[in-house]
Amino acid sequence: MKISTLLFGLVAGALTVVPLAAIAQQPIVIKFSHVVALNTPKGQAAEFFAKRAAELTKGKVKVEVYANSTLYKDKEEMEALQLGAVQMLAPSLAKFGPLGVKEFELFDLPYIFDNYAELHKVTQGAVGQSLLKKLEPKGIVGLAFWDNGFKSFSANTAIKMPADLKGKKMRIQSSKVLEEQMRSLGALPQVMAFSEVYQALQTGVVDGTENPISNLYTQKMYEVQKYLTLTEHGYLGYAVIVNKKFWEGLPGDVRGQLETAMKEATVYANKVAKEDNDKDLESVKKSGKTQVTVPTAEERLAFKKALAPVHVKMESRIGKDLLQAVYKETGFDPNKL
Repeated sequence: MKISTLLFGLVAGALTVVPLAAIAQQPIVIKFSHVVALNTPKGQAAEFFAKRAAELTKGKVKVEVYANSTLYKDKEEMEALQLGAVQMLAPSLAKFGPLGVKEFELFDLPYIFDNYAELHKVTQGAVGQSLLKKLEPKGIVGLAFWDNGFKSFSANTAIKMPADLKGKKMRIQSSKVLEEQMRSLGALPQVMAFSEVYQALQTGVVDGTENPISNLYTQKMYEVQKYLTLTEHGYLGYAVIVNKKFWEGLPGDVRGQLETAMKEATVYANKVAKEDNDKDLESVKKSGKTQVTVPTAEERLAFKKALAPVHVKMESRIGKDLLQAVYKETGFDPNKL
């Protein structure tokens, strides 16, 4: 009787151990949601991170990437992250102003960066790290900055000088700086989700937009825009962010491996962003659907002068000390144009 009871206990114990062991072997799942196509720089970098995360953690982590707004759209994803419904995002930097971290709107300022070297002094330096730290009170940990590229104006009428945008309905992301930018050009800013832009351009709800070339090409916006002028007036980048509670709850070794995967993915993201924008520009030209114009030095200076007042108007919103720290890194001075 005692032996049978003991055997029963051992069998029952074994049955309980197996599922527990199976549970212990289940990978940690990170849902990584974004709103752009798989073949964009961000889309490719997210896939690269997922692959390296699996390799470096030896399968302990599984990153599930949801591209093209399949899980959450522009306006939904930040709240989903804060609620823990999704663990990781890479929203454009313009998204953090509406979240209450207005300092990020410095990235929306026109012509604040003239090239990638100037940009990376900020995103990969002390200023960039201080900005990411400002997200923590919102329940968010900032992991890295990823490039997309420099934005250019497109429309269905030629854009040679700032006056050519007067009265045009131009799609923008939700950003007070971008609103002021368009108003400085005499344009009418139209805030709109990224996933809605193609149809809005096609139907004439908006006349034009601003995008890095990779977005213009992969979202097929060039099919419904007759003119593209390479103003490269603004920067579009992303901050890769993660739910703070989730991130801090990870085992230390796993978190360290994911940080390594993110560093590698950032190098890859920035490399592919430059390559893709160059390649996609050639594809837009070859399509014959959009006439591409490179501004002369005089035309570029005219845009810079027209947009310099945006810096002055937004100084109190973004913070004078922060802007001065960025100007020190880049050498830009809006008062000298």
